[in-house]
Amino acid sequence: MKILTSAEMREIDRAAIEDIGIPGAVLMENAGLRIVRAIRRRFPDLDCQRIVIVAGKGNNGGDGFVVARHLANSGARPAILLLAGKDEVKGDAAVNLAVALKMGLPVTEVRDPAAWKKARQEVLKAAIVVDALFGTGLAKPLEGLYAAAVEDINRSEAFKIAVDIPSGLSSDTFETIGPSVAADLTVTLAAPKIAHIFPPAADRVGELIVAPIGLPASLFDRAELKLEMIEEAALAPFFARRKRDTHKGTYGHVLIFAGSLGKSGAAALAGRAALRMGAGLVTVATAAGVLPSVARGMAELMTEPLAETPEKTIGAAALPRAVALLKGKSAVLAGPGLSTHPSTAEFLLGLLPKIKGPCVIDADGLNIVAARPGTLRAMAGPVVLTPHPGEFARLIGRTAEDVLRHRLELAPEFAVRNGVTLVLKGHRTLVAGPDGRVFVNPTGNPGMATGGSGDVLGGMIAAGLGQKAGLPEAVLAAVYAHGLAGDVAAERLSQRALVAGDIIRCLPPALRALEDA
Repeated sequence: MKILTSAEMREIDRAAIEDIGIPGAVLMENAGLRIVRAIRRRFPDLDCQRIVIVAGKGNNGGDGFVVARHLANSGARPAILLLAGKDEVKGDAAVNLAVALKMGLPVTEVRDPAAWKKARQEVLKAAIVVDALFGTGLAKPLEGLYAAAVEDINRSEAFKIAVDIPSGLSSDTFETIGPSVAADLTVTLAAPKIAHIFPPAADRVGELIVAPIGLPASLFDRAELKLEMIEEAALAPFFARRKRDTHKGTYGHVLIFAGSLGKSGAAALAGRAALRMGAGLVTVATAAGVLPSVARGMAELMTEPLAETPEKTIGAAALPRAVALLKGKSAVLAGPGLSTHPSTAEFLLGLLPKIKGPCVIDADGLNIVAARPGTLRAMAGPVVLTPHPGEFARLIGRTAEDVLRHRLELAPEFAVRNGVTLVLKGHRTLVAGPDGRVFVNPTGNPGMATGGSGDVLGGMIAAGLGQKAGLPEAVLAAVYAHGLAGDVAAERLSQRALVAGDIIRCLPPALRALEDA
């Protein structure tokens, strides 16, 4: 499902109307019907509800007039507060306003703050308020009359339904630009916008419904539309049930370079997660002194001792053995719990250019690469990086705050420039590909903000790549399943109690659900 900017949505509307010939009035009618359908599902007794529609003079207001008409046809008596003069409403919106007036629906013009003070009681006494004031084109903060109206809508105890986007939000940013409606439900038209998906703006949206309004699917297939939501249905080929005539070699042999004294758990978590994600074989190569604790993590894990430093991290002397271990491996994961010891860094920087197949770099691997970013361009096979915002900030020489604020620009820019797939972890994890596309993950919860969760994800991605799945399908499947397993774990245990091992324990039921779907 594409996530659009206001300009992209306008262009799709234009193409539908001008190039294909769908009348704008038809699209407006469809939008209104979808919104009414959402209202009816929540309020079957519409004729008993006090409903107020706060409308603007643009197309968002036009959608509101259609809503009012169909609510009236259902037996309700909605009141319309028009925050403009009737003569200011143009185009398709004017057509639907005229219909509402001819039907005898009450329309009150509210042209200034003084008039609002008289009309506001309608909002404060309402059971349902439909916010049809501003749509997706807003670019500056609301002031005066509009800010006062939004303030009173929020003050009302009514159930608040936003048409397309809560008024006061800019659809092109996840930052809040000024006063905005705090909706209980938002019915967005055709496709979600950036403000619907990412907080803090998304915190104003409430429940989000994406309503089709009759736009041809081909209009959303354009190459220039780079941002989209991961959808479970699109992952079905990856999670298809296995064929009978397969064996462990069919599902890949994952090699993991991880672990050091005090961080052996990271290596064990990554290995266990790779096995649970379906890898046929998993070998964890780690410092000899910490191997026993890694091996105890799961009986099915294979382990390989490597030469170590006095501090019990993998040493540079381990490079020849590590290169030999690469033979016959389907995918490599490097970094969980590895440490940034100088000898370990020398080892990893020497190893990475020798990896020919898919490679996932995580945790300390990222911190080592940050000091030598040219290493990425020297790698032969597909590369997946899995940083959290702090690690990504070190990779690009910015602050974590910059990363969070500008992640929709920085993530694809880095992925394209370095020819890698970037998994920027966090709420709404981003998967940015070397082709500039960015996918947003809808699964997961705050309980997953716990040590080791990233190690689990790294193992799962490596397992997906090891099963001969291509990019980005394997990465998207692992990211989605990781979040889904976390959601299962949170439901069973609570978010507060969740630890990384719980994600692995809840991965089987999550995968079963995906297979059944």
